[in-house]
Amino acid sequence: MVLELAAEPFKTASRQMGSLLDAMQKGYYGFCRNETWTPAVNLYENESAYLVCVDLAGVDKTKIHLEVVDHQLTIRGTREVPNHPDRTEAETAGKVRVHLMEIDHGGFSRLVELPVDVSRETINATYRDGMLWIELPKQTP
Repeated sequence: MVLELAAEPFKTASRQMGSLLDAMQKGYYGFCRNETWTPAVNLYENESAYLVCVDLAGVDKTKIHLEVVDHQLTIRGTREVPNHPDRTEAETAGKVRVHLMEIDHGGFSRLVELPVDVSRETINATYRDGMLWIELPKQTP
């Protein structure tokens, strides 16, 4: 079951190694990005529901799309390149030189396997402070 963190003890280490290898391939001045990035996800469970927390800092909530098909939750969307909050993109065009770009931007996609006892008719999502919380109630027996 995907929601049991102990079932995948090396997943975090694998993700960190992947990030390190990506950084090495880019080089110091390489600002190439992948076509999609993968937001970090935390999975929780209580007596009545499964809870999915997705780190989507800087993502406009109107650009987040959720879809449940069979036993899979797909989270898709887009994060724009961050701009200085006091300046428009036109004001900074040609005036800003990038020295380092580590904040992922562009399209993202994340797939979460769902347990069979999820009640798909009553899923609830809340976006606050850059975190998307998805509550997946359990079916009552």
